[in-house]
Amino acid sequence: MKVGIVCYPTYGGSGVVATELGKALAKKGHEIHFITYSQPTRLDFFNPNLYYHEVNVKSYPLFQYPPYELALASKMVDVVLNEQLDMLHVHYAVPHASAAYMAQQILKSKGYEIPFITTLHGTDITIVGKDATNEPVVTFSINESDGVTAVSGDLKKDTLQHFDVSVPIEVIPNFIDLERFKKQPKEHFKKAICPNGERLIVHTSNFRKVKRVDDVLKVFCELRKVVPSKLLLIGDGPERSRMENAAKEICTEDIRFLGKLEAVEEVLSVSDLFLMTSEKESFGLAALEAMACEVPVISSNAGGLPELNNEGVSGYVCDIGDVATMVKKAIHVLDDDNLAFYKAGALARAKEFDINNILPKYEAYYHAVLEKHKKSLTESL
Repeated sequence: MKVGIVCYPTYGGSGVVATELGKALAKKGHEIHFITYSQPTRLDFFNPNLYYHEVNVKSYPLFQYPPYELALASKMVDVVLNEQLDMLHVHYAVPHASAAYMAQQILKSKGYEIPFITTLHGTDITIVGKDATNEPVVTFSINESDGVTAVSGDLKKDTLQHFDVSVPIEVIPNFIDLERFKKQPKEHFKKAICPNGERLIVHTSNFRKVKRVDDVLKVFCELRKVVPSKLLLIGDGPERSRMENAAKEICTEDIRFLGKLEAVEEVLSVSDLFLMTSEKESFGLAALEAMACEVPVISSNAGGLPELNNEGVSGYVCDIGDVATMVKKAIHVLDDDNLAFYKAGALARAKEFDINNILPKYEAYYHAVLEKHKKSLTESL
């Protein structure tokens, strides 16, 4: 198949999943064309089946903001015609689904019929999509999609609850590349961070309020009173400076902010526990990456996290904001008699989301959408 993939090229979950999906499809022999405004962060290796098409957005004095959606739709039309694509797969509803619909209609006027699939990732529904100024467009774009997928059952439920969606939504969960995310021999790094055998606690996020990084600090502050520990915070975002100031009030010498890391798996390889305290989380990709590196997870029960974090096996799921319970469960997991069990449980759970298990689901869905589209075209003749 020849597939055009549209995504945000950033560190966010939707962009990571879209890029890794495209790379995996290319390895299997499909021709994949990425269409976005800059090269995706993880599009970092050469494959003859991978192509990148940059969307150039020109600024005009007439517009207060650059018209990205128009530029994107035009670029999709150009790539589809020049590369003779079979399908478009857009990740994140806003504005990619509406741009795909526009491109589809333009192509139809030129005699070229092509279906498009929209994958819902989370905040495109739970935050951006629910905004009254965006809801009509989001609803229309979802309903006009030839196929719709969501990364968790909870996100599907949320979409159906808040939008008048008349098309079926297929749940295809996020995935992990176990060739990359796996425990590595980095004990020298662990020794440098935890010279006295302390436990290493890790949190990764984009430091937005929805991640409740305050709770991460609160949990760690109480945990270290019982279990000697160090905390590493990976990522960057609007809440980072405030969190750094808050950390100074707790224990600066035991907390380090590492910023954005490309090789996050190297840190995860020597970690003992991963904290994810979010109030909204459509899936929890960062938690899955930790589990693949044999790191148990203490998480909130937000969104799709209970679908990922296997209670009592890969870690524990606690009510949002319930710091006391999170501390209690963390102490239990980190006990010498328990930690090996939870590390093994985390890895076993992660293996269920191996990309080799999830990729066939996407391929099967692609074929089903293509067949349905061809059938509808035949019936309309």
